[in-house]
Amino acid sequence: METEKVILVDEAGRAVGTEDKASVHHAATPLHLAFSSYVFDEQGRLLLTQRAFGKRTWPGVWTNSCCGHPLPGERLDDAVRRRLSDELGLTATTVELVLPAFRYRAEMPDGVIENELCPVFRVTCAGDPVPDPAEVAAYEWVAWQDVAVRGELSPWCLLQLAELKDLGPAPADWPVADPGLLPPAAQLGSAGQVDR
Repeated sequence: METEKVILVDEAGRAVGTEDKASVHHAATPLHLAFSSYVFDEQGRLLLTQRAFGKRTWPGVWTNSCCGHPLPGERLDDAVRRRLSDELGLTATTVELVLPAFRYRAEMPDGVIENELCPVFRVTCAGDPVPDPAEVAAYEWVAWQDVAVRGELSPWCLLQLAELKDLGPAPADWPVADPGLLPPAAQLGSAGQVDR
């Protein structure tokens, strides 16, 4: 089986190489391309997930629905669909770009760092997840207005929630972002709204 690679990027968001996903996160994690997704059901509830306790970064922490890294040559919206299927057994109805230029850096107490250009997507799905226990320890559907008042969330989720709040109070009304605002390394075709 081929080793999964992540895309390393420079400060301008251009691809500068790849590194094995298994070894990219450490005390000097290089800037790399990722994504975050916020999954909503037909009632408008948000899917929160608890990261598996065996994860390298932020084990056991509650966070947004699903995160991941696109493979070299993979469109971001396709990567979102792949990870939702792999981690949660979900099939996306819509995948829409909402925060094309989100970036963060966060350090765990043990010194491991996350350092990502991480565009954010709004996703709709039907049905309940069937989590892969190696990825997700638990999940919960919550009303959007209740997300900000819940307990501790991952550092990237907290930062994203602040930016998503600026898009408006109703997630269904958030504008779809221009895919031209994505980092250059992520601009493989259109990564805006994709319905399948």
